[in-house]
Amino acid sequence: MSGLPPALIQFLGSLAAILALAAIAWWLKLGPTPRLADREAALRAADEAVSGFLAVDCAIDEDGHGALLRDASGRILLLRPHGSHYAGRVLTRAATARIEGGTLVIDTAEKRYGAARLKLADASAWMQAIKGIG
Repeated sequence: MSGLPPALIQFLGSLAAILALAAIAWWLKLGPTPRLADREAALRAADEAVSGFLAVDCAIDEDGHGALLRDASGRILLLRPHGSHYAGRVLTRAATARIEGGTLVIDTAEKRYGAARLKLADASAWMQAIKGIG
């Protein structure tokens, strides 16, 4: 390699570093924020987040950034993006909900999970359901 021009060596080194970073990102499953395209996608994500959660009602954020699902016993599951997947929490009495400018803001009361903002067609109905937990 001593006969190669320094600019070519620098280019090849940079190319190798970029490919290594791309491989690490692929291995870590990093990528774009996931989107829930429809009810079936939300049901799959809910089952992955809470095994066996069988939703009877579902509301998906208009941009696909999350969802609220309710099962037959009245439990409400909040889905929100976490990396390239969805994290889910079954809401408890400690959860709060409010509407800000047409967006439903749900605070799970868990510091590590935090709050979620969902644009839902029936935001006030879901807010009332969350307030009625427990």
